[in-house]
Formats: sequence, C-alpha cells, structure tokens
Amino acid sequence: MLHINDLTFRYGGRVLFDQATVHVAQGQKVGLVGRNGAGKSTLFRLIRGDLAADGGGITLRPRHRMGWLAQETPEGEDSLLDFVLAADEERQSLLAELDDPALDPHRLADVHERLNAIEAHTAPARAAIILAGLGFNAEAQARPVSSFSGGWRMRLALAAALFARPDLLLLDEPTNHLDLEATLWLQGFLAGWQGTLIVISHDREILNAVCNRIVHLDGHKLVAYGGNYDAFTRTRAMKMDLAAKAQSKQLEQRRKIQAFIDRFRAKATKARQAQSRVKMLERMEPVVAMVEERTITFEFPDPDPLSPPIIALNDGVAGYGDTVVLRNLNLRVDMDDRIALLGANGNGKSTLAKVLALRLPLLAGKMTRSPKLKVGYFAQHQTDELAMGKTPYDHMGELMPDAPEAKIRAQLGRFGFEQDRANVTVANLSGGEKARLLFALMSYHAPHLMILDEPTNHLDIDSRESLMAALNAYEGAVILVSHDPHLIEATADRLWLVADGRVSAFDGDLDDYRRWLTEQAREAEGRPTKTAAPSRKDDRRSKAEARAQTAPLRKAVQTAEKRLDELHKKKTALSEALADPALYSGPQDKVLDLQKQAAAVDKAMADAEEDWLNAQMVLDMAEAGAA
Repeated sequence: MLHINDLTFRYGGRVLFDQATVHVAQGQKVGLVGRNGAGKSTLFRLIRGDLAADGGGITLRPRHRMGWLAQETPEGEDSLLDFVLAADEERQSLLAELDDPALDPHRLADVHERLNAIEAHTAPARAAIILAGLGFNAEAQARPVSSFSGGWRMRLALAAALFARPDLLLLDEPTNHLDLEATLWLQGFLAGWQGTLIVISHDREILNAVCNRIVHLDGHKLVAYGGNYDAFTRTRAMKMDLAAKAQSKQLEQRRKIQAFIDRFRAKATKARQAQSRVKMLERMEPVVAMVEERTITFEFPDPDPLSPPIIALNDGVAGYGDTVVLRNLNLRVDMDDRIALLGANGNGKSTLAKVLALRLPLLAGKMTRSPKLKVGYFAQHQTDELAMGKTPYDHMGELMPDAPEAKIRAQLGRFGFEQDRANVTVANLSGGEKARLLFALMSYHAPHLMILDEPTNHLDIDSRESLMAALNAYEGAVILVSHDPHLIEATADRLWLVADGRVSAFDGDLDDYRRWLTEQAREAEGRPTKTAAPSRKDDRRSKAEARAQTAPLRKAVQTAEKRLDELHKKKTALSEALADPALYSGPQDKVLDLQKQAAAVDKAMADAEEDWLNAQMVLDMAEAGAA
C-alpha cells in the first residue's frame, strides 16, 4: 500500500528524516510513535504530497483513495448528517448523475450497479451511527454545522473521514477533541476498520487495541516493530539491552587488544602480532548502544494531612446564573481519594470540577471544607492564563518572590525545565511544555486536593507515564477528568458518573462502564439490552466494600514503607559520611555524634521493619478473609 524509501527531509535547517525507509502493507494498522517534534505530523504531510522530500521517495498503490483528519474546522449551513454524507465523493457524484434526465440508459444501469456495490442505500444509517458514536444524538445530527463550537466541529471532521472509507486513512491525534465516551467508541470502531490505517496518537489504549504494527521515528529513521504498543516497548527494551551488552563486550575486547599492542609493540618477536592487532582494531566496527531518549519527570510535593472529609457537599445545586447544571449534590472527598469523573461532554464534569476547586459558588446547598484546605486546579483551557511574553522562570519567581534563583530553578527542574528551557518565553514553548509549567505552578503550594481537567492533551506517551507515576506517589486527593482510559485505570480507584444533572458513584470499573455505554446505546436504538446478572453486580459491590474496609490497613502499610525508605536514605548518608577519611582528621566530637546518629537510625530501622511486617500481616489476613 505504502512504500517510503530512503526518505530525506529537512525543515527549518533541522534534519527530520535521513534516508528513512519503511513499508506498510495493505490492511495493516500502524501506530506512528516518537517524541513531540520528531516529525510525525510532517511525515503525514509528505505522504499526502503537501511537502516535497529532499531525497528518496514515497510511493502509494495505484488508484488508491486516501483520507485524513482535516485540520480545517468544517463550516456551512448543511446539517451534520448531510455534511458527513458529502464526504463520500463517489456516492455524491453518482447520485448527481441520476438527477440528469438525459442520462444514457446503459450508463444509468452502470450507475445503479455501482451504487449497489458501494452500499449507497446504507450510507445514511452508517453516517448516523458514526455521528452517534462521536456524541451527536439524532437532534444534533439535523442541526447546521455552523451552530456547533470548534471542538464539536473537529469531531464532525473525524466523522467525515471515517465515513468516507478510504483505502488508506491517516489520523493525527484523533482523540484530542473527544471525551472518554467518544474515545472508547472510536477505539472499538478502529479495531474493526477494514482498510489500511496509520494513526499518530499519545493514547496508549488506542495503540494497543487497534494497531498490529508500530513504526518508531527514532534518530531520523523509521523503525518498524510487529505487534501493538506494549509489544513495541518490550521488544525495544530487549534490543536496547542486547545492544548495551554487545557494546560492553566489544569495549572489553578492544581494551584487551590495545593492552597487547601497548605491551609488545616494541618487542621484535611480537611486533608482527602487535601490528596485526592494530589492523584488527581499525577494522572493528564500533557497536553503538541504543540511547534512551530523556524522559520528563514530574514530582508533586506531599501536603500536610487533614482530617476527613476535606470537602463535603450537602444538597448542592451548581450552575451559572439561572441555569442549573447539577442538583442534589451529596458528595465527600477525603485525602486518599482518587476519583475519575465519567460522562459525556456537556453533562457538567467541568462545572463540578470548578465547584470543588472553589472557582464556582453553589447556587444552593452547603459546602463544608477544611479551613486549611489548599486546592490545585488544572483547567482544560488554562494555558490561556499564562503570560505569553514571560518565561517559566518569571512565572515561578512570582510565586517565590523571596526565594534564591537556585531554589526557583530547582522547582522548575522537577517538571523538566532545565537551564535553557526555563528562560524561553511561554509563546515559544510547546503545548506539552506549557502543560508542565501549569503543573509546576499549580502544585507549588503543596495542595491537599488536585483537580485535573484533561491534563494529558499535550503530553506524549512517556510524559503521561511520568504523570501517572507522580500521581500515584502523591499523598493528596485527586479528581480527574480525562479522555485517556489508561490514565484513569492507572490512577483512579473510584468513578463518579455525571449524567442527567446528577452525580453518582459508578459501581464498577472502566470495562463495566464500556458495557454500560453499549447497553445505553442499544436502548437508544430500541434494541433489546443484555442486563448484567445481579450476582456480578453484587460481587462488584462486595469487592468495593472490602476495599473500603481495608483502606486504613493499606494506608498503614504505605506509611511504614515510606518511613523505612526515609530511614534507609538517612542510613546511606550517614554511612557515606563515616566512610570519609577526612572526617577522622577533624574533631572527634563530630565522629562520635555521627556514630550515635547511625546507632539510633539502626534501632529505628529495626522498629520500622517490625511495624511494616505487622501491618502487612494484618492486611494480608484481612484481604484473605475478604476473598
């Protein structure tokens, strides 16, 4: 289907591709991955013919039909359904021919035969199904395109690209404007896609569920791997390990050869052998270890503990002016809560987030919160609040007016802003860098509760993984709104469903939520539903209750583990200090003091280990009893 041969391309003086080669067979579903700025979107433009290569070539199967997600926002007064139907240009052209009264009878027969072959009679139903999957109900499908916001119009552009059924479909970050519900639907739709697909995505779930091949843009080359994204990461890790071992082995071999040369070069009896080894070294191609690209890390400061609940809502009503969005809000949030908000866009997730972030007052009802509560809020469109002419250092300096420069830079360094990037104006930062700056600013005061509304929109896969690790290590509460299923599954242990003006606990996990959405769709279409067995629901409820009962025990184990980790670090520091020869040439009082501290740490470690063992034993017994 697609052949890229020795592709070379430079953009703005920077090499993006250097004799890159890859072949994509018909029917393959390829995930194109690589760091932000590596050239993934540029490759799509080269494939489409929007850019010309500096060297090499790109060839496609003759008479292919290519489709892609248009970056231009759809316009016009056509209904959504008509706009999507118009994306099938062949069908539109054939239907136009039918309207010609002078059409030759033989041609008329050919047109009808072709319309039947492309299943033109099913087109309205297929278009409606795609639109419904992307969040447009029957009423919305009849409205004009111009009546929708930019984000919804981009969904419409995606619907048109999917409906056209091209031979080769190029999708660049197709989930960027979707909510979780539409993302889950798209994942299933693409898994059943019959054509050839190349998708650029930072959504690990999409790359795992849909793709059977991964092409990695690495070092200006295109490197193909079989399988989905998880298989790619395993295979790449193995290749890196083998390359590192091969390099180490060769370096040792070179060291031995060089030692022989140095030892016997001047000896007449060994001179010829030494010269032979010199040539051997010259012919030896160096093995280059695969270099792992630097991963951005996140580090959120742990807040001081607060008594539960940190926030409680009783009979709350939320909205804007006279418009009520949510009612009957009876919710509580504790310090150890990790909650993800489910529900389609427009149901009130962001409204609830603003209420809990203390940015939107209740219209009615009561909110109780700890007087010491500090909240960090990452809004979906918060990047607009950054001053484009200021640098990350300027922004952080405003929060730390009395801090020395080193401390300000250390805070920025926790979020990947090294010396040079800390001095770049916000206007020249990438989307991911702006997001990381907001994380740094939001978390500086060690909030007890972090509310994150679509925090991963501009983060690549590695940055998302780092964010997950930081959230799991963070000791405050987290409330998350995200279209990334992997992020939700990795960080949230409670789900709240925001729908029909209410907020309620969802009894189950994301797999249950997928099934629930399917049942809702079947009901909307008038098809019979498959009701979940009561025993399964009861089982989920009992497991949830068991998790709630063992939560204090798990917290005790985590506290003991953290205490042990702190003592280990202190022990290491004391051991290094006592191992320093310079210590013993100074005052003996300092030596005695360090020795006393070391003895005290040893005793504390023994006590902490016993506390941890006891806590773990009690937790194991409780979990065994619950099972």
